[in-house]
Amino acid sequence: MSASRAETLEQLARLCRNGREGSPPRVEPSGAASLDAVLPGGGWQSGTIVELMPMSDGIGELRLLMPALAKITQSERHVAMIAPPYIPFAPALLRHGLRLEHFWIIRAQSAADILWSAEQTLRCKSFGAVLAWPSAIRDREVRRLQLAAEAGSSIGFVYRHPSAARESSPAAVRLRLQADVTGQLSIDVVKCRGARAGMSVGIAPALANA
Repeated sequence: MSASRAETLEQLARLCRNGREGSPPRVEPSGAASLDAVLPGGGWQSGTIVELMPMSDGIGELRLLMPALAKITQSERHVAMIAPPYIPFAPALLRHGLRLEHFWIIRAQSAADILWSAEQTLRCKSFGAVLAWPSAIRDREVRRLQLAAEAGSSIGFVYRHPSAARESSPAAVRLRLQADVTGQLSIDVVKCRGARAGMSVGIAPALANA
């Protein structure tokens, strides 16, 4: 679903009026046991911001999230993608089990609109996950997204340039992604609240790209 800023605000207001109140923290398994073993709570935890820093596009940085996104839409919560670099192929999403009626694409243009859209959707309890590709983001903006994720009991996935791994960030989880010649996805844990940073996890191509 695509929407302008005004239309997005109106639709979000309607969804939030029907949102869930007082939902306890949730954990969505990633689908990879080795990754769940290092993530807080054993998966992607609601109320947190996760920064993903792929070394290049198309290495499984989106498909890595598909098991969790499918479960979220199957539970009738929404998933939003904000300013994705490529529009996902609908039949592929269906093969991964996503329910398209709960899937939004918001075509924000400016950095301010991308961050505004991310904050509004994260705060809305009808959304279980929000994926955003901001052109630039600062610590204070990550903190705003973190507060919004806590308020909405949602998971925020923020895609950043790999050079951002050298900077500090208040995000709860920060992962650098790269693939080897065999297609195995290597995940370096730059930061993980409640777990030890500096670890690396390998995921076979069948899991990263399934």
